[in-house]
Amino acid sequence: MPPSEWAVLALLAEGPTHGFALARAMAEDGEIGRVWSLRRPRVYYAIEALTRRGLARPDRTVPSRSGPDRTVLRITPAGRRAVTEWLGTPIEHIRDARSLLLLKLLFLDRRGSDPGPLLAAQRERFERIADRLQKSVNETRGFDQTLLRWRLETATAALRFIDSVM
Repeated sequence: MPPSEWAVLALLAEGPTHGFALARAMAEDGEIGRVWSLRRPRVYYAIEALTRRGLARPDRTVPSRSGPDRTVLRITPAGRRAVTEWLGTPIEHIRDARSLLLLKLLFLDRRGSDPGPLLAAQRERFERIADRLQKSVNETRGFDQTLLRWRLETATAALRFIDSVM
């Protein structure tokens, strides 16, 4: 699933809520938006996708003071299992650390969960990547070497970050 759907699902795992509240949390100045922001239409698209997948479902309708009634959504047991697994799975690519890793750390913090297991697994994955890059950087020339050096520096920075928050 795309990060937008994971973020909405992780918010639903915190408790039933309606799309407008989800959109407010995902706005650029929202609680989640400071790490991963979504415009309101994308939030509703994510809700539809999660519902189609059986990870969320409409629960009830509540009146709104400022518009039409709001549909309160609830995470399903399959959705709860999926988000718990996602939060514990390290990301694949270092380029996704700024978005996906921080998003996972944010939701783990909001849950009051220990990020240690995720960070340890993430460190191991990034170490393997950095080792491969280190071995390759001197075997290339030109822009390929420049690109590998950039990736190696990024991997090294990501490892320092992980060590600083562990």
